[in-house]
Amino acid sequence: MTATAPLDAAEAMRGAGLRVTESRTAVYSALLDQPHASADAIFAAIAADLPRTSLQSVYNALGDFADAGIVRRIEPAGQSMLFELRTGDNHHHLVCTSCGAVEDVDCAVGHAPCLTPSHAHGFTISTAEVTYWGLCPACAAAAA
Repeated sequence: MTATAPLDAAEAMRGAGLRVTESRTAVYSALLDQPHASADAIFAAIAADLPRTSLQSVYNALGDFADAGIVRRIEPAGQSMLFELRTGDNHHHLVCTSCGAVEDVDCAVGHAPCLTPSHAHGFTISTAEVTYWGLCPACAAAAA
């Protein structure tokens, strides 16, 4: 896996051993345009161009992509499951508690501190998922 998404949907799918379909290509393209998108948002983005698609086909594509390592599934508490193409770099997220905006944030600086828990309980740690909660600049300005 790489930290940046390949721009070519067909290349990404073939590289992961997935069949290239019109629906999967549309889902991938929607994720290029909308990082941190929910399945509903992706469906809304592609439904006009693919009127025979369904929300279930979007979920199927996203599930296939997640299983193949093409997308990363994130689940901020109290929000819909979100998907992004940025994988393999153990980055984290900032989530606005007011509007729900999500932004990427690189792992804490230094030697992979986010992979060193205070006690690993025998686990071999491969990734860490950290979510920072607060107000985005727009919501903070509106609240001031």
